[in-house]
Amino acid sequence: MTESGPVTEPERSYHPLTGQAASADGADPALRERRAAIAELGDALRELVEQASATEVSVDVLRQVAAQLGEASAALGQQTRSRTDLPSADDLIGRQRMYNPVIGSGSGLAAPLHVEVAGDEAVGSCTLGLAFEGPPSFAHGGVSAMLLDQLLGHAASAAGHPGMTVQLDMTYRAPVPLQTPLRLTARVSEVTGRRITVRGMIATAAEPGNVLVEAVGMFVGLRPEQAARLFGGVRPDATNPQVAHD
Repeated sequence: MTESGPVTEPERSYHPLTGQAASADGADPALRERRAAIAELGDALRELVEQASATEVSVDVLRQVAAQLGEASAALGQQTRSRTDLPSADDLIGRQRMYNPVIGSGSGLAAPLHVEVAGDEAVGSCTLGLAFEGPPSFAHGGVSAMLLDQLLGHAASAAGHPGMTVQLDMTYRAPVPLQTPLRLTARVSEVTGRRITVRGMIATAAEPGNVLVEAVGMFVGLRPEQAARLFGGVRPDATNPQVAHD
């Protein structure tokens, strides 16, 4: 698939397939408002997690905040979904996944990774805060793997081969610094039937040629019967092999 320019995907798990609408909420003000509110809560949660990871306030303040958060958690818990219920704000066909733990605008866990797809390359950018610390002042290695797994998936889908990760090989050349703008890239290197091989890397935005982490991922496109077996209990559109991927 050829792109005329970068495609920004602030809330998407994957690049839309050819001919698909960019978003399903254009004619639904209520859905737009809900997604905006979810994103506002996501921003607040990410700020909270970062501040909680950096704070050195007194024990009294820690306990006061914990009590306040308990009340907030109870308010959110008044109406919840199960693992077999998709969020009401999500749209699998339109690639809207609000709570994706890597790029979801509603996720308190996400960095979030900002992704653009141009031609056959997926490019990501993010800055990891102290909440993602592994070795002092550097990111946990598992976070690098999670970021690259997500971006490799973008590249596979953008190339017209969406699938699920079956293998991910990581090479750590140097630690990834926290509080530093990062640049991630990924591109499909081989397609053999339903198996897609994608290569990607992480560098700093200031030194994109200095590779810190590399990854080679293998993705497999699902057969219709596989998608139905895995996701049949969720919702009919979740069994579409073109959208049934991580």
